Amino acid sequence: MPSSAPSQRQLRVGEQARHALAEILQRGDVRDPEVEGAVISVAEVRMSPDLKIATAFVSPLGVEDKEKVVAALNRNARFIRGRAAPALRQMKYMPEFRFRLDTSFDNFEKIDKLLKSPEVARDLDNEDQDEDDER
Repeated sequence: MPSSAPSQRQLRVGEQARHALAEILQRGDVRDPEVEGAVISVAEVRMSPDLKIATAFVSPLGVEDKEKVVAALNRNARFIRGRAAPALRQMKYMPEFRFRLDTSFDNFEKIDKLLKSPEVARDLDNEDQDEDDER
């Protein structure tokens, strides 16, 4: 039965691709008005099992419309692929880059807000009191 978890090779190549993308974006190689004003964090790059598709999860910082930045990156994916080629030269095939908005930070923020909400704090205080009563 094949495992759904990524292989060591997928993880290693994904990390190499993440470093290459981060460097390209940091240098400002992508000349697109939507991308030029943004600081873009590359959280993760997931490689397909055949290593031909690299899905990059990015977080544009300091911009109003994050989706526009992701769309601009997808428009420039072939250019970015060419710029990443030297860093990934050991690969048989240069992967096709696809960009997706990284929502993990939003999820962390929602969980943090929930944990700090008065209802949860009250429940946690009640739990602490119950433990003290048992002692």
